[in-house]
Amino acid sequence: MRRLGITGALASAAVAAMLTTATTASAESKFQCEPGETYIMNVMVSAHPYWVPVYQGFKQAAEAMGCETIFSGTPDYDITKQIASFEQDLVKQPAGVLLHPMQSDPFIEPIDRAIDSGIEVVTFAADSPKSKRSAYITSDNLAEARFAAEEIVKQIGDSAEYAVLENPGQSNHDLRVTALISYMEQHYPNMKLVGRQATNQDSNAAYRATASILQANPNLGALWIPEAGSAEGAVAAVLEAKADVLIMHADVTPTTLEHIKAGNIHMALNPNQGMQGFMGFVATFMAAHSDMFDPFNDYKVSGYNPMQIPFVDNGFAVITKDNAESFDLNAYMQGRDPN
Repeated sequence: MRRLGITGALASAAVAAMLTTATTASAESKFQCEPGETYIMNVMVSAHPYWVPVYQGFKQAAEAMGCETIFSGTPDYDITKQIASFEQDLVKQPAGVLLHPMQSDPFIEPIDRAIDSGIEVVTFAADSPKSKRSAYITSDNLAEARFAAEEIVKQIGDSAEYAVLENPGQSNHDLRVTALISYMEQHYPNMKLVGRQATNQDSNAAYRATASILQANPNLGALWIPEAGSAEGAVAAVLEAKADVLIMHADVTPTTLEHIKAGNIHMALNPNQGMQGFMGFVATFMAAHSDMFDPFNDYKVSGYNPMQIPFVDNGFAVITKDNAESFDLNAYMQGRDPN
């Protein structure tokens, strides 16, 4: 009994030492915020459900490091209004901003001005590559386009008609469309592009555009859409016309998810939104705390932030009828604080 008692005491002491060490390490960790240190996530069309899991990932990373977060942006699809909201965010003097720029070039000057003032900026899902932003977090839009092209050919053959809807000016959406068309031209030259219309994430515009394409091309086999808002209008037009058209799109909304469950949409390619937000926060935090490490390069004499990440691939999920329940946003948000 005495021996067991000594062993137990030693074990207790070891556990206590481990806990003390862990607590001390946690207290000394450089991956911790100062009291009140705040990071902002800024988007356009702020009510869009896409941002919800992204912000949840952003918050989860922030909470792990004891940081504060704010969700910001504009409810409109308007570059001027988003830039105005971004500039209002800068007045709050956050440590950093995770930004989804609606368009790349108009954000160059605002991003550069923010960084010159000491506020770090990381972009996600869409980029402003000519700016001084320190990192870009996104899914691989080229990989998404290749996957979509191969799936379309697998389902309808390599000598069929297809069409695309698009949202010109937003970098990730542009890539999803142009890369798919280029891939088809290079690998499946007998695939015929019979329609290409800009719908700009407007479901009503997408409904009209799809109805027009269907009327002009009764043999249309597939439709590729770079985002979910336009997919909502497109599927309505296809169902109304009772057409046999395979629909694939990127991203997902509760409406398109229901259509996937019903078999009206073949599948969606959805960026891993939670990872996008989580890694977005980590990259923004590291940009704001670049003094925590000393890389082997010339940053000290060149004077730039050494925390430069040209591209982080957060991956994408393939949503089908079989796994659609896993992407139910309402179920995901049960018990979570949306703010």
